[in-house]
Amino acid sequence: MTTKAAGQPSRRGPYAKSTERRQAILSAAHAVFAARGYRGGSLQEVADRVGMSQTSLLHYFPSKSDLLLAVLNWRDSITGDGTTPPDPEEKLVDAVIRQARFNEDIPGVIELYTVLCAESVTDGHPGREYFTERFDRLRHSYARRFKELAEEERLRPGVEPEAAAATLIALWDGIQTQWLLSPGSVDMAGCLRGYLELVLLP
Repeated sequence: MTTKAAGQPSRRGPYAKSTERRQAILSAAHAVFAARGYRGGSLQEVADRVGMSQTSLLHYFPSKSDLLLAVLNWRDSITGDGTTPPDPEEKLVDAVIRQARFNEDIPGVIELYTVLCAESVTDGHPGREYFTERFDRLRHSYARRFKELAEEERLRPGVEPEAAAATLIALWDGIQTQWLLSPGSVDMAGCLRGYLELVLLP
């Protein structure tokens, strides 16, 4: 009876290496697209950052648009995409503030989102559907939370849940842009808290 020799390479070795290389490409593309946008960022620059040829990169991601969508989905795996059910024990204000502060601490996440979201309104941009669906999910998610607060008589009279949800998202995106342009001059979490305290009753 024989046993596997100590130190013998695992059969999962090539798979693990491929996964690591794929992750390195996503990280590099994240940085390139955040700095230059989808239009300005090139596959060659991504490949150069990883230390591989563009042909080898296309083995992992067949096209630039495939790479963009993979980066966006990877970003969602870090920050959330609006589909995760809210924690019923966490208040809406606390959840928003927690997410805002979390995003601030992850290099490039806000830059990537802001740059690509703005670009997505242009003709033929491969991220347009992604951002359209994302905004739909977020509006429905926040509107549901505001409706629950209205049922608890926590929403101020005259405030419509759907409008409050759309306004919260718009404010969040606008505050992020100001934060990027002038780091340290805008308190994102504080601004979001202020808005929610305006539409919610104590």
